[in-house]
Amino acid sequence: RQAEGLTQHAVKFDEFTEPMQKRLKRAAADSPTDYVVSSANFRLVNGKPTANPRYLQVRTDFGEPRARHIASVAAALRRRVPVTEAVHFPVNGVLPGRRNNPPDQLADGTPIRPLSVFNPLHYQELPELFMDLITSVTGKSPSTTGAGSEAALTKGPFNALTYVADLNSTLVGFILSGYAGFSTAAGYIGRTRVDHDISLLIPEVMCRMSEEERSVKRLIETGCLEKVEDVQLSGRAVLASRLGYRITERFVNRFLGRIFESPAEVFNSPLLRPEQQDWAMFVDGVDNLVQAQQKAAQTYIDDGSIKDACPPLKAILYCMANGKTPEGYTADSPQVRDLFKRENVLTSAWYLERLACKKRMETKRLQKGIESLKNFIKTASPADAKRIHAEDRLKAAEAEYKKVTSEQYAKSLVGTAGAEPCLEV
Repeated sequence: RQAEGLTQHAVKFDEFTEPMQKRLKRAAADSPTDYVVSSANFRLVNGKPTANPRYLQVRTDFGEPRARHIASVAAALRRRVPVTEAVHFPVNGVLPGRRNNPPDQLADGTPIRPLSVFNPLHYQELPELFMDLITSVTGKSPSTTGAGSEAALTKGPFNALTYVADLNSTLVGFILSGYAGFSTAAGYIGRTRVDHDISLLIPEVMCRMSEEERSVKRLIETGCLEKVEDVQLSGRAVLASRLGYRITERFVNRFLGRIFESPAEVFNSPLLRPEQQDWAMFVDGVDNLVQAQQKAAQTYIDDGSIKDACPPLKAILYCMANGKTPEGYTADSPQVRDLFKRENVLTSAWYLERLACKKRMETKRLQKGIESLKNFIKTASPADAKRIHAEDRLKAAEAEYKKVTSEQYAKSLVGTAGAEPCLEV
C-alpha cells in the first residue's frame, strides 16, 4: 500500500530513478503484504527512521555532461593539449574531513567529550597527521559502534590486513609522494555547528588556488598558516601542537574572497580560533584527542605488532603511548622528525628491505605462474591451450621473470612503496 501511494504521487515519483520507479510499480501491483525497499525511505531502527541514513552522491560529471565537456575543452585550450590527445585531471590534493563534536551525550546518558578543536582547515606534518590517522577518533557516530576510536580501516571486518602493515604502506606512500596533510572540519567548530558546509567548501577554495599558492612552505611563510602551540595550564602541558597548523585571517582574505564577497564576516576570529568560543572545552577536547591517541598506540605495544612497524611509525607510536621513544626522543626531536624526510627514507636500510621484499615476492609469483602454465600446456588439450593463448602467456611470463630478476629491476623500484616484509610468505 505504501508503494502504491508513492507511485500515485506524480511529482515526487518522477524524482526517482528509472530502475527505482520500475521496482515500486512492481511492488504496488503485487500483494500488499510484501516488502519493497525505497530509496526515499530510511531504514527503521527500533520503530523509528534511522538518524544516520546512507546516501549516494550525485555524479555531476555524468549527470551534467555539457558542463563536463566545457571544462574539458577549457582545460585543453589552457594547457594547449591537441584535440587528438586526452585531457587528464590528476588528483594533486586530498582533503579528508574530521567529524567534530562539542560536549554531548549518548541516548543512554553516557557523556561524550568534545573534539571540536579544529578550525576550518588544518595542516599537519606527517608525525602529527599519523597520530590522528592511527587513532581515527570520533566522538559520536551511530553508523558503527558509537563513541571512541573508529573508522572503516580500523575495523577487522573491513580490512583483512594487519593494521601495522597497512599503516607502514600508507606512511611510505605519503612520505615518497610528498603528501600535504590538510584536513577540513565537519560537524562543529568549537560550539558553532557547520555540518558538512566547510568540508564541501574548502575543496572549492583549493581548486581556485594554484599549486604554488597551495605550497605549505609558502602558506606558512606568508602567515596564511599559523602553528598551534602547546599551552601550560596548572603546571601541565596541554599538547595543542598535535593540531598542527591552521588557517589565519590572511588565508581568509586572500583565498576565500574568491568565493565570498566578505569572507571575514563568515570566517571570523572565533571560528578560526575555537578556544575563543570556550577555553575549557578546547582544553578538554585537546586532552581527549591526546588520550585517545595514547590508548590507540598502546594496543600496538601490548599485542607486540609494533615490532613490525617501520622506524618512523614505531617512533610515533611510542611518542603517542609514552610521550617519548625508548631512546628518550619526543615527537619534536630532530631524531624523530628526520625519520619522516623523503631523502632519509630513500637511503634507509628498512626501505631498501621493502624493495628487496618486493623483488622476492614478484620472483616467487612469476615462478609459480610459469610452473602452472607449463603444467597446463603439458596436460591440457591443444585446443584448450590455444583458446587461452597459453604459449603466448608463458612467453610473456618468462620475459617478465627475466626483467624482475635483473639488477635494473631493483633500481627501477626506488621511489615506489615496495612490499611489506611482515606479509611476505
